[in-house]
Amino acid sequence: MKMSLREQWFSNVRGDILAGIVVALALIPEAIAFSIIAGVDPMVGLYASFCIAVIIAFVGGRPGMISAATGAMALLMVPLVKEHGLDYLLAATILTGIIQIVFGVLKVAKIMKFIPRAVMIGFVNALAILIFMAQVPHFVGISTMTYVFVAITLAIVYLLPRFFKTIPAPLIAIVVLTIAAIYLNFDLRTVGDLGAIQRSLPSFFLPNVPLNFETLQIIFPYSLALAIVGLLESLLTATIVDDMTGTESEKNREARGQGIANFITGFFGGMAGCAMIGQSVINVKSGGRGRLSTLVAGLFLMFLIIVLGNWVVQIPMPVLVGIMIMVSIGTFDWSSFTYIRKAPKADAFVMLATVSIVVATHDLSIGVIAGVILSALFFVAKVSKINVKQRLESGKIVYTVKGPLFFASVDHFIASFDYERNEQDILIDFGSTQIWDDSAVGAIDKVMIRLLANQNHVEMVGLNPESKKLIDRLAIHNDPTPKISTH
Repeated sequence: MKMSLREQWFSNVRGDILAGIVVALALIPEAIAFSIIAGVDPMVGLYASFCIAVIIAFVGGRPGMISAATGAMALLMVPLVKEHGLDYLLAATILTGIIQIVFGVLKVAKIMKFIPRAVMIGFVNALAILIFMAQVPHFVGISTMTYVFVAITLAIVYLLPRFFKTIPAPLIAIVVLTIAAIYLNFDLRTVGDLGAIQRSLPSFFLPNVPLNFETLQIIFPYSLALAIVGLLESLLTATIVDDMTGTESEKNREARGQGIANFITGFFGGMAGCAMIGQSVINVKSGGRGRLSTLVAGLFLMFLIIVLGNWVVQIPMPVLVGIMIMVSIGTFDWSSFTYIRKAPKADAFVMLATVSIVVATHDLSIGVIAGVILSALFFVAKVSKINVKQRLESGKIVYTVKGPLFFASVDHFIASFDYERNEQDILIDFGSTQIWDDSAVGAIDKVMIRLLANQNHVEMVGLNPESKKLIDRLAIHNDPTPKISTH
């Protein structure tokens, strides 16, 4: 059921504002980290997160979903930045937005229906594992106090909501533990250790690249990859948030919105981004439901940088690590262990393969595409069973074909006929089958030509109108022409 504009913005004002503040605090270290991965200044990721979050709040199709700079997108940018520099990255970001807008206009979100549940479960679990793995360098082997702060953070976010729900527990953990770390002078790594933060707003400028075909040749492959990965991650995340909130979203609008956000961001010094499942989960679990939460996240992120920059850099990393560990635990589908035991073996294999490939490559698109291909192959194998039974009836040899006839089932179909028969009346009954493709018509051609070559009289019956139309258009067994009936 679609929400009205008022419901999308003002049905949960207090919850959205508080959740947006929590998300903004969690966005800062990730935006900086993703900038470092991409090989650019930390402000490129921070500006991107601010611009994308604010813009997507208005033009996105999934209220309450957080979009910003992401790790999956950052990984794709590394070669471009290394070889050509920041200006080409910004030009690629603008082109990425244009491509995504085109995809949205073409209603590319329809591809979501081709992603099986097993792949969705694998995608979610892989993301949960990647979120956890990304936190490991920030707390393992650092110091005893780091472990203590992570443990206290987890205790606060899990135990406090049982007694007090007015303010999101992650926000309380960030504020209280940051004050404690500063005043007790604990030796902990902070947000500031990740990179320098400039206290300034983004400004409009044109990327300094030649406007020619050579530039297009350089940036187009990267922009296309960024557009596809960004939309895939955004649409999958939108589906997950739909399930978490029990509401629907406009996927094609989301695709267009992601494009608009990236297009504008490129002119303000930001890198391409997309929806973030980790931050979206934080938002929902902190009480965020509407567009206001996404807008507040973006605006408060900039407020933190410009007004509270000196305080932000002092936030202990173990606190944010604890919150992200909570996110990874909450994101992981723990019913997967039951799913592996109860689901068909093919589905369980697809889910495990999707997880393994995403975790191994750190590339969500490769894992999801591989999962979809595996699912398709298993589906083809499952439905390609065709049965051809032979019987004698009123002096005629009758072959009854059951099951779909297409490229994967044609070999068994061809092998089911006796080609040694001479001058016989043969009837092939297609009443329980469907002719799906050119391979199927080619197989029928082979059977007909070989049977007709021995002076047999062959009749095909039971063809439904679609199958008959396909055979009439593509078949070559017309010399001599067999009798074809659709009754």
